[in-house]
Amino acid sequence: MEHMNGDQYGDGYMEPEEEWEREGLLDPAWEKQQKKTFTAWCNSHLRKAGTAIDNIEEDFRNGLKLMLLLEVISGETLPKPDRGKMRFHKIANVNKALDFIASKGVKLVSIGAEEIVDGNLKMTLGMIWTIILRFAIQDISVEEMTAKEGLLLWCQRKTAPYKNVNVQNFHLSFKDGLAFCALIHRHRPDLIDYNKLSKDNPLQNLNTAFDVAEKYLDIPRMLDPEDLINTPKPDERAVMTYVSCYYHAFQGAQQVNLHLSNMTNTAMPDERAIMTYVSSYYHCFSGAQKAETAANRICKVLKVNQENERLMEEYERLASDLLEWIRRTMPWLQSRQTDNSLSGCQKKLEEYRTYRRKHKPPRVEQKAKLETNFNTLQTKLRLSNRPAYMPTEGKMVSDIANAWKGLETSEKAFEEWLLAEMMRLERLEHLAQKFKNKADIQEEWTQGKEEMLQSADFRQCKLNELKALKKKHEAFESDLAAHQDRVEQIAAIAQELNTLEYHDSISVNARCQRICDQWDRLGNLTQKRRQALDDAEKILEKIDILHLEFAKRAAPFNNWLDGTKEDLVDMFIVHTMEEILGLLEAQRSFKVTLSEADKEYNSIVNLVREVETTVQKYQIPGGLENPYTTLTADVLTRKWSEVRTLVPQRDNILQAELKKQQNNETLRHQFADKANQVGPWIERQMDAVTAIGMGLQGSLEDQLHRLREYEQGVYAYKPHIEELEKIHQAVQEGMIFENRYTQYTMETLRVGWEQLLTSINRNINEVENQILTRDSKGITQEQLNEFRTSFNHFDKNRTGRLAPDEFKSCLVSLGYSIGKDRQGEIDFQRILAVVDPNNTGFVHFDAFLDFMTRESTDTDTAEQVIDSFRILAADKPYILPDELRRELPPDQAEYCIQRMPPYKGPNATPGALDYMSFSTALYGESDL
Repeated sequence: MEHMNGDQYGDGYMEPEEEWEREGLLDPAWEKQQKKTFTAWCNSHLRKAGTAIDNIEEDFRNGLKLMLLLEVISGETLPKPDRGKMRFHKIANVNKALDFIASKGVKLVSIGAEEIVDGNLKMTLGMIWTIILRFAIQDISVEEMTAKEGLLLWCQRKTAPYKNVNVQNFHLSFKDGLAFCALIHRHRPDLIDYNKLSKDNPLQNLNTAFDVAEKYLDIPRMLDPEDLINTPKPDERAVMTYVSCYYHAFQGAQQVNLHLSNMTNTAMPDERAIMTYVSSYYHCFSGAQKAETAANRICKVLKVNQENERLMEEYERLASDLLEWIRRTMPWLQSRQTDNSLSGCQKKLEEYRTYRRKHKPPRVEQKAKLETNFNTLQTKLRLSNRPAYMPTEGKMVSDIANAWKGLETSEKAFEEWLLAEMMRLERLEHLAQKFKNKADIQEEWTQGKEEMLQSADFRQCKLNELKALKKKHEAFESDLAAHQDRVEQIAAIAQELNTLEYHDSISVNARCQRICDQWDRLGNLTQKRRQALDDAEKILEKIDILHLEFAKRAAPFNNWLDGTKEDLVDMFIVHTMEEILGLLEAQRSFKVTLSEADKEYNSIVNLVREVETTVQKYQIPGGLENPYTTLTADVLTRKWSEVRTLVPQRDNILQAELKKQQNNETLRHQFADKANQVGPWIERQMDAVTAIGMGLQGSLEDQLHRLREYEQGVYAYKPHIEELEKIHQAVQEGMIFENRYTQYTMETLRVGWEQLLTSINRNINEVENQILTRDSKGITQEQLNEFRTSFNHFDKNRTGRLAPDEFKSCLVSLGYSIGKDRQGEIDFQRILAVVDPNNTGFVHFDAFLDFMTRESTDTDTAEQVIDSFRILAADKPYILPDELRRELPPDQAEYCIQRMPPYKGPNATPGALDYMSFSTALYGESDL
């Protein structure tokens, strides 16, 4: 039995949803309520051993009272506990208790001895709840259900007869107190007058139940009424615990002396506490279980017998009703009477469909229900050891099946006869309706056709409209031929209706005759209209050909007139005699073509006159309108007249322009003659000045003298330039932009004149600087010539400057040593920084001469100047203003005093000056 309960426990109430999680959260109100409830429950058992606990989380830490509790509630002896006070002794005792619980088939998930020894309240409450489930609730067994389900079922059965009590759970179902009162009243009706209780007064109900249970049933007051009422969902475990005490109390078990303190202001009471309390109810009231079981067995047998009798009566009633319905229906299905009309047959068919759709389906369900009930009845009788049921005579299942089969056979025969009769009548009605439909279609199609064929609408049409009417008529002819089959079908149907002696054959024949007569008239009118359309088409085609010919010839002629008019009034700009002579020649050639144009004009106008004659003859409306062009003979006549007027006007304009170009030609000759003199003279002067600037002709003084002479000659030649400017002004005023008689323009001559003056001034300045350099550095004329010769040799383009590579080659040619290694490149870059400080990428002759002069002569350096100042300063690192005034001329002394920075070194006297920085600044980076 214990093993069975262990399996039941493991597979039932303690599912994963009830497993105690180590880190799980417990509602604070429930935690407080469970602590009080579980403490009282434990004390109710520990008092048997003459002891109790005050604090559930502290008193079980050493494991001694926990082991004692398990011995009391199980009636078994646990291993001897360790009496030491060390932590490992306590853990050993708790482990012995936990091992005992596990041996009862209980899974202890996440509950360890360390948590109990450490006073973990959540783990301790979880362990106590596990013990309550195993030893107080698990042994509750109702119809082989789990403990919780069995206890809930016990409550439901005990409270079922009571009004306003519906136990579905262990929380909300007990809030109004009526469930507790009902459990007590069911087993001890002498303790509570249930009829005086009200669902609207839960506080009174709860107090009544708790007071009676505590006073008469020895069940402690575990739950607080106010707390249950004010809590949205009371704790299920507390209620179960309390109800289990009821269960055990009524079984004669030990009453639980459990007292729950006030649970006021608790948001949700502890479920375990309430479950514990409700379980007390179960244990208290289950003492009457045997009598109730016997009564239930008798009720069950009687109920089965009553149900069987009800099924028998229902079968008899259903069978009688179904057979009676079949008997009433058969004569109607076997009848073959009809009024010989399609509408009558259709009405009878609709009645049959109504029968199949509305009347028979309920009977089909009735038959199925009859068979189902019969089979169910026989099965129940067999299972309950009762004899099989035998219906009354004529109501056997086979009798019903035979009657039903005869019904279905009559239905099939009735339906086949009805459909055949309808097909026969429908054929006759179909022919009559078919004749009517085709006749309606034919008459509708022919409506208005005779008036259309007799119409003369084509006489007011243009050619394209007439062709459209002709196409339309051709389509009508095709349509007419296509309707020939319908007319023949109408006649054939009328003949068949006559053969079948249709009741309205007279009207059918009269209508057929009208349709055939009209068909013959339409054929004759169709031929006449086609001939009239052909005649009208020939006349309109002739007019159309004339219109098309006019459009083909008028369009290019009109374009020629527009282009000619545009050319005659076009503004032209000419700059040469050739251009104006070309325009005059074009004008002459144009006038030669005027006679041919006049012939084309007359030919085009004659086409229009021929159209007018034809239209007037045949009275064709709109025939004068040309569909191919918007041009008219009047437009061409007006434009032709304008062209003939513009021709002499164009002749006068061209003659005036000819005179203007002849005058411009004279100005070109004047400018070209003067420019051809001035331009070569400027070029010769430029060459001469350039040759002097190359330094190859005489000494520097001679070169300077000759440049001065050229300068005077250039200024003396300026009147020629001014005269040329006056002629150029006249050329511009005459809008002359080209002159084939000279290659010079005023702009190029101005630039050449300015370049000549600039070249003379630059060369004069360069020669003067060379003389100054020669005199200050003490170089000879031969050295200067050598430098110039080398520079000119590498200045291939005579630009007066050298590229870096050309400059390096020039230095090498003068004997300057520049290595080809990395150090040589560094030295060359230092030289370039001196001769090209602005990094332009070129070395001019002045910089080249200055560099070569310094390289060829003894020059002063910053170190030499510093040594000289040191002598004047008596070897001091600074010099005083008085010393400068004493040793140097006044102007030079003041120059140094104003520009020397103050000395900032050690031991400086007031007014001391830094001659070293001053000397270095004089030379900058000029020293190599």
